[in-house]
Parts: sequence; C-alpha cells; structure tokens
Amino acid sequence: MAQAYERFRPGYPAELADAVLGYAGRPVVTALEIGAGTGKATRVFAGRGVAVTATEPDGAMLAELRRQVPADVRTVRAAFEELPPGERYGLVYAAAALHWTRPAGRWSRMAALLDAGGVFASFGGPVRLADPAVEEAVRAARAPFLATDEVPSPDGTPPEEAMQWPGTELSRSPWFSDVQQSLIERRLTMSADDWIGHLSTVSAYLVLPPAERKRAFEEILRVLPATVEVDADLTVHLARRNDRSAP
Repeated sequence: MAQAYERFRPGYPAELADAVLGYAGRPVVTALEIGAGTGKATRVFAGRGVAVTATEPDGAMLAELRRQVPADVRTVRAAFEELPPGERYGLVYAAAALHWTRPAGRWSRMAALLDAGGVFASFGGPVRLADPAVEEAVRAARAPFLATDEVPSPDGTPPEEAMQWPGTELSRSPWFSDVQQSLIERRLTMSADDWIGHLSTVSAYLVLPPAERKRAFEEILRVLPATVEVDADLTVHLARRNDRSAP
C-alpha cells in the first residue's frame, strides 16, 4: 500500500510552498509534518531549505518515505498524539492527514508545537474525474459496491459553505488567529489503470472485502476511457499561533 500511495497519489506543486511560506512572512527554518505518508509534501518543503521533521505512525509508509526524501529529513514513527512535548517549530503542517488526528485537544496540542507566531497549514482535497459523463458512468458502476467514495467533512460542514474544515475549527479556536483559506487549482491527466491505482489508495475502497473491491475496480475500469482528466484542486488552510492564548 505504501508503494501504491507513492506511485498513484498526486504530488504537491511549488505553488503550495509559495503560499505557505509567503503567509509566514518570515524565514521558516524548521517544520513538523503530521502524518507524512510517503513524503510527497515533505519533499516540497525540504526542497526550500526547511529542516523538516516528518512524522508517520505506519512503519511501511515511513520506510517508503525514507527512500524518497533527502537524507537530512528527520523521521519519527509516531502519531500526532504521541509526539513528545517541548520541541517547537516555525511551521506545523498536515498534507491530507489532519482528519486522522483526534479532535479532543487537537488545537492546544498543535499550538504547543509551534514557536511564537508560528504557522499551521493544512492542505488537501478530493481528486475527482473532470468529465461529468465519465463521472456518472463510474458512479453507476460503483453503486452496487459503494454509494460514494468521498470523505465527508469531519465536522459536518456542508460543501457549499464558504469556510471549510479545518478552517471552521481554527476560526473558533482561541489558540489560532488570522485564519485563511485559499485554492490551488490543478488538472491532471492519467491512464485508466493509474486512476484505478489511485482508487486503490482511497479508504472507501480499502474497507471493502477484497473480492468486492476487485469486482468494483473491474466494473469501474470497464466504463473508463483509455485516459482520464482529473481535478485535483488543493484547499489550503493557514493560521497563526495566537500568542495571547497559546501555551
């Protein structure tokens, strides 16, 4: 599965680092990544000269990350809740991983990991077929196995709301201020087989019994053209540690 994540999940563009580091408004020397996976976001920030500590609870993911990132990236096998207190960073970020953290105490713990005035960033978003006709054909092929393969908003925010999660929580948190939400638009082209490979990393399919998952992929592949265009927009949330309230 770690190798599938590395091969089929889209990476992150340079514009992401521009947005995060520009928001910081000062040099970011150190960063902590939560749930780094195979290190796709790690590489973006390490490539800008940031000393990244990449944390990941899954051993196979962390092993793949270590094969992919620069040697000077520090790696730690730990979930967010297991990180020891005391060390602080100029930036703490999560790349499509924040929803795996526990809600209780999330923001006070996050603030405790940041330097004074430090920045928190979360970014990610669904990867969807761009052609409505192809999407409808896939929906029909998937229906006997799954009603939807999308992850619902962790706090129930409707998709039509202007501010999405985790910006909703950050805006209410006494630990953070200057909450901003922005969008980086991306459209990618991939083969039908690679789209199935991407779906093989999506949790909705991973929880299916293996035989059902195999049949679902066969039915979806049957209705796909040879290549597909996908929308892979990134929603970026940024916030600054509120030093009047932070620990």
